[in-house]
Amino acid sequence: MELYDLIVIGGGPGGYLAAERAAQAGLKTLLFEKNSLGGVCLNEGCIPSKALLNSAKTYLHAKHASMYGVNTENVTINQAKVIERKRKVVKTLVSGVGAKMRQHKIVVVKEEATIDGKCVDGFKIKSASGTYTGKRLIIATGSSAAVPPIPGVKENLGDFICTNREVLELTRIPGEFTVIGGGVIGLEMAAYYAAVGSKVTVVEMLDHIAGPTEREISTRLQKELEAMGITFLLGHACEKVEPGKVYVKAPDGTQKVIEADKVLLSIGRRANYMNIGLETIGVKTDRSGIVTDAMCRTNVPDVYAIGDVNGHHMLAHTAYREAEVAVNTILGKKDYMRYHANPSVIYTMPEVASVGKTEEECKEKNIPYEVKKLSMMYSGRFVAENEGADGLCKILVHKENRTILGVHLIGAYAGEMIWGGAQMLETQFRVTDGRQIIFPHPTVSEIIREVLWEFPDK
Repeated sequence: MELYDLIVIGGGPGGYLAAERAAQAGLKTLLFEKNSLGGVCLNEGCIPSKALLNSAKTYLHAKHASMYGVNTENVTINQAKVIERKRKVVKTLVSGVGAKMRQHKIVVVKEEATIDGKCVDGFKIKSASGTYTGKRLIIATGSSAAVPPIPGVKENLGDFICTNREVLELTRIPGEFTVIGGGVIGLEMAAYYAAVGSKVTVVEMLDHIAGPTEREISTRLQKELEAMGITFLLGHACEKVEPGKVYVKAPDGTQKVIEADKVLLSIGRRANYMNIGLETIGVKTDRSGIVTDAMCRTNVPDVYAIGDVNGHHMLAHTAYREAEVAVNTILGKKDYMRYHANPSVIYTMPEVASVGKTEEECKEKNIPYEVKKLSMMYSGRFVAENEGADGLCKILVHKENRTILGVHLIGAYAGEMIWGGAQMLETQFRVTDGRQIIFPHPTVSEIIREVLWEFPDK
């Protein structure tokens, strides 16, 4: 039986990058992936959704081109062509991941893998083709769409009701599109289908959208999306679903019926840690997923868990960093996760991007803070390129030591700028440190520097 230095279960962002980093360091590495390389992110999430949203942005730019002095007539969108391009993008990137695996001589087994206990040499992993042994194990099995016990949901799943998988394959634009859940995935798809012509309704149990996003930013996003024609039913609970109808309960207890051609179920995701054999080696789990420490170690020596399956932050870029931390730990290099500087982006129109503490968190934890904010209209490039639009940059700093606590953006290009905020948190930048950075001009990112100059000197 061939012995591997490392076996990785799951070929999503965390899994394939962990395999790549390990192989680069000279470890004999085996990667299991039961579906396509790239996992949910590349095949059914991050990348295909961005392909659709870019088509929507292109369509809207063309539709409103006259505002920029460009004459266009009879602008239409071809949904079948949008999906065709999305598939091409995915195929190209999946092929690229496969090429990386071959380049680094990583053995890829395209089968479902199950942990089958320990042996003298390490851990036994079985699949359809046999049993494999690894000295160390990284579990990167990802997550799946949560399916609540709402009457009619399970019965209509995959047909009338879509998850993140099916919604990215619709070749016809629904006339009436209902989204259950006002989180990231739900909002992005709501924005896409509203942009291309659907009548969109978002049902959310909370009194706000976008989950933990800075409340001022999420409120502003809601207004922007409402201007696109999206209807939000906040504080509403979905009670029942049947083909063509969604029954919801309003905050006052009354029932409403929403007509729908398609429904997107988007109430969150659940870690894929069941039925993979964790019990055979005694890996500890909780309701969120596999329990790990800051070095991505589980309670079992030489077993690591990265990405969605550990339940920390279900974001592809978090999984990338966790992959590197886990491999560095295996190699004996000191490294650990610092989740406080973990950025998040909602790729709606406009985009929302955040990193660090919100005002709500600061108040809850009694952290002394100051806040300053400016309209994106203070950015020359933003004004030049976004006719009739606006946005906001909001920064929180610690009132005593003047370190930056949080950066929150809404507006075009927000997702491309937020890494700078993450860097500031990561390196414990103070207000004066940020002011001394030379930002290129004209860029929208200059708004960050402008806001820093709004804080008083101390």
